[in-house]
Amino acid sequence: MRRRVAAVVALLVGTATLVLGVVVSVSQFPRGLGVLTCVVIAACAAWYGVLRRGFARLAGLYVAGLALLGAVIFIVVGGKFGVDLLVLVGLLVTLAATRASFTAHVDLPRATAPQHPVLFYNPKSGGGKAERFAVAKEARDRGIEPVELKLGDDLETLVRGAVARGADGLAMAGGDGSQAIVAAIAAELSLPYACIPAGTRNHFALDLGVDRDDVVGALDAFVDGGERLVDLAEVNGRVFVNNVSLGLYAEAVQRTGYRAAKIRTILDTVPDALGETGSDLDMRWTGPEGHDHRGGAAVLVSNNRYRLGRAVGSGTRPRIDDGLLGITVLGAPADADQHRLQRPWREWTAPTFEVEADRPLPAGVDGEALVLDAPLRFEIRPGVLRVRIAHQHPGSSPSATVPEGIRDGLAELVRIVLGRDRESAGSTAGRP
Repeated sequence: MRRRVAAVVALLVGTATLVLGVVVSVSQFPRGLGVLTCVVIAACAAWYGVLRRGFARLAGLYVAGLALLGAVIFIVVGGKFGVDLLVLVGLLVTLAATRASFTAHVDLPRATAPQHPVLFYNPKSGGGKAERFAVAKEARDRGIEPVELKLGDDLETLVRGAVARGADGLAMAGGDGSQAIVAAIAAELSLPYACIPAGTRNHFALDLGVDRDDVVGALDAFVDGGERLVDLAEVNGRVFVNNVSLGLYAEAVQRTGYRAAKIRTILDTVPDALGETGSDLDMRWTGPEGHDHRGGAAVLVSNNRYRLGRAVGSGTRPRIDDGLLGITVLGAPADADQHRLQRPWREWTAPTFEVEADRPLPAGVDGEALVLDAPLRFEIRPGVLRVRIAHQHPGSSPSATVPEGIRDGLAELVRIVLGRDRESAGSTAGRP
């Protein structure tokens, strides 16, 4: 019922906002054209600036700032600010209602509770979430043995020691790097695994369908939770649960002074990635058509495909059991033979992927800064992880039921209103 109400709100408010926006644009012409022109100039000037150093960078960013100021003046002066604000509010309400319409709860198959589950927790992770929510006490109350990860401890050694003592279920309360270590051992030994969202961002928990706001409730995964099989990915034999980033950001975090001046360090790295003479970030890879390429500002290889550039569900993975790596190349890669520019955004899926280079490559592996020997060989491991999820949690990614296109999205909203939607909770059981 809640999804149907949200769908009705999305359709009604969205339609009203669209009509109002068209009326405002026509009645206040050419003010909207002026705003658009200023925004385009700002974007071009900013792009010019970040690709260069010294005076050229300052000039580009200064022009971008002036252009943005011009856009603000166009909006405020000579227009009906209250009506513009109403259009903005309508857009935000429409997006929120649409997101709520596509939120689904999956009834995962119930699984037998482990007899000796063990929870490993990092008390410092996520600003001290484990201590703030008394995770150790809550785990004991549920018959789960808590093991604290202390400074200097090796997490893999702790986990394998617990298994040797008879642990038949493994859970981790910490960041995604720690989740990957515990998940890898659980997959290796075919033990059930639970992700407790006690890290900072908890991206893996989000895409698994764990409620990131319910740290304590996530422990119920080992009480009466359901089970689903999901994929893991590897780079040079190292397991990761989210993604590996190469290029601009990975290079920046390795540079001296990043911690003290993050933005400045990233800006200083941009010319190396995208500038006309930049060569420090040279990487060689094969595209989906089988052609060899080099360069690019960044390469992101993920454990299943991310949904990118969409108003709803962007930055999440619709599925995490698709058996394919998600590969995204940002920037303007050049052809390895002809040195001509290619399109700046490429995204595809594949079971394996390889990046070659003439030197070790800085990489962000599930948010951890590392340097990996080239070539980097990526592969997917389909369905190797038995994940337990608390019955009260969604059990699927926020974008699992979100259609890919606007037309499909509108059609699905109508079906939800009519009670004929194809992605009901029952029909998505066991899917991400």
